[in-house]
Amino acid sequence: MSDALKHECGIALVRLLKPLEFYKEKYGTAFYGIQKMYLMMEKQHNRGQDGAGFASIKMDVEPGERYISRVRSNQSQPIQDVFAQINERINEEMANHPEYAEDVTAQKANIPYIGELFLGHVRYGTFGKNSIESVHPFLRQSNWMHRNLILAGNFNMTNVKELFQNLVELGQHPKEMADTVTVMEKIGHFLDKEVMQLYQDCKAEGYNKQEASPIIAERLDVAKILARSAKNLDGGYAMAGLLGHGDAFVFRDPAGIRPAYFYQDDEVVVVASERPVIQTVFNVPFEKVQEIDPGNALIIKKNGTVSMKEILTPTVKKSCSFERIYFSRGSDAEIYQERKTLGKLILPAVLKSIDQDTDNTVFSYIPNTAETSFYGLVEAAQDFLNQRKNNFILKNRHTLTEESLNELLSVKIRTEKVAIKDAKLRTFITEDSSRDDLVAHVYDVTYGVIKPTDNLVIIDDSIVRGTTLKMSIIKMMDRLNPKRIVIVSSAPQIRFPDCYGIDMAKLEGLVAFRAALELLKERNLYHIVDEVYVKCKAQEDYKDTDVVNYVTAIYDQFEPQEVSDKIAEMLSSPEIKAEVKIIFQTVEDLHIACPKNLGDWYFTGDYPTPGGNRVVNRAFMNFYEGKDARAY
Repeated sequence: MSDALKHECGIALVRLLKPLEFYKEKYGTAFYGIQKMYLMMEKQHNRGQDGAGFASIKMDVEPGERYISRVRSNQSQPIQDVFAQINERINEEMANHPEYAEDVTAQKANIPYIGELFLGHVRYGTFGKNSIESVHPFLRQSNWMHRNLILAGNFNMTNVKELFQNLVELGQHPKEMADTVTVMEKIGHFLDKEVMQLYQDCKAEGYNKQEASPIIAERLDVAKILARSAKNLDGGYAMAGLLGHGDAFVFRDPAGIRPAYFYQDDEVVVVASERPVIQTVFNVPFEKVQEIDPGNALIIKKNGTVSMKEILTPTVKKSCSFERIYFSRGSDAEIYQERKTLGKLILPAVLKSIDQDTDNTVFSYIPNTAETSFYGLVEAAQDFLNQRKNNFILKNRHTLTEESLNELLSVKIRTEKVAIKDAKLRTFITEDSSRDDLVAHVYDVTYGVIKPTDNLVIIDDSIVRGTTLKMSIIKMMDRLNPKRIVIVSSAPQIRFPDCYGIDMAKLEGLVAFRAALELLKERNLYHIVDEVYVKCKAQEDYKDTDVVNYVTAIYDQFEPQEVSDKIAEMLSSPEIKAEVKIIFQTVEDLHIACPKNLGDWYFTGDYPTPGGNRVVNRAFMNFYEGKDARAY
């Protein structure tokens, strides 16, 4: 509960389809594209606050004129920093050259960042250094306009070592083994080959080098380049790329793990990681924003033609369910209803935990991202109470008095804001005992709203590591002196590591895994841990397609509620006076609530790519061998 989850990332792409003069005339500025990019990136800041980057391309410039601009930041407010740098440069040029004010041609020729094609990125670093070199977009430069490649993405690859080795076998000498660099170099390799082949074709047709350039741009087959580059990719990704002459693409993984949406009209083509970003920034209805199909690339040619091309054969769609539960902004119409449904569906388990006693129960939520599921939970609780009132009235309709009826109707579901996060408090001390005391005060509680006879029900999106829950929230809630504290997770138990972008790489960090181990010890079943290790170890040299996830056996001995009860026991301290219960969503109800996002590998171990099984086994072996290392 309230354990910070990080994941990569958010992308924004804008292609202006009209001359810049059109936007100056209609919207009052030729900087229309830059302004829209700022809004799209700011509306996705929830997807990444470690870094932000922006790149632009000017089309049809004269040789010697700069046509690619890029700016990146890893400052504390990276989006604002990026656009402060852009604005400072633009304002400087405009102040020094007042004659540019109404001259769009001069603006384009002389002012950086203005152009027709833009790519933006917001980043959460899931691991490694958060240096400026790690911030997207990445740039692969060349003196050949067509061979310049700008790449940004929301992705993690499970097989970076294999992809790195592929580059070595192609004769390259990659500068680092990072998935973004590796993928960019692979695309770049096949882009180089395609450009050179097209040049040879043009030469054979009698064109000189200068004449060949626009023909290469026209004939360049982006889908073909991506298909050659993507053969061995294993992971979840939505990657966006710009080519120096003006082609652009956004390519999505075959299982649709990472999201990507687009909108197109006669003025713009827009891509973003979240649908409501496009709806809000361009004021378009829900149904006008489309999803890029899994395994497909949206390709925007320099001439403005837009197509969706299948690059890899789509597999069973396993879009990330955490997008719906936690990561995406809740302003999306579908996501809002899904989160409410998650709250509604968990009510029966909540009622059981409080012995159906809603009269002596206060409902609340932590943190703000859980607010929507809280609304769903409370609506369902109100329906339950109304049904109880209806039954009572029907049963006692002949003896009811006005006084007893008023008393009955006055009973309501009680909701309170019982915890407020102190956003200014920072756990800046690393020494454990001091830090633990600071963590315990991250939340302030609202006194005077809970009675000693009350149950206190707190709902959150998910419980991952349980650290904040144990060190802070349960202790703070216990100060209110409730009879019982019921912690509710709108997501199921997180039992397996993620390898497609979310920062859950180590099994031992997951409280559900630690609880299962405790149960195995208590029931003299710990030999299963040794058996799983032997099976995992035996598969170390298997091809990914042949690897089986044997870690599921750790959980097979127990009902989900047994694991939940053990988690509650582990997260309670001796000084806690209230009874503590923990309830998790079921996987079945998760699928009912989020029918379009069935990616549930963190809960079930059912990974959507072969690399996932290798990663979970590697994570288990790391745990067993005592290695503090990532599994991918």
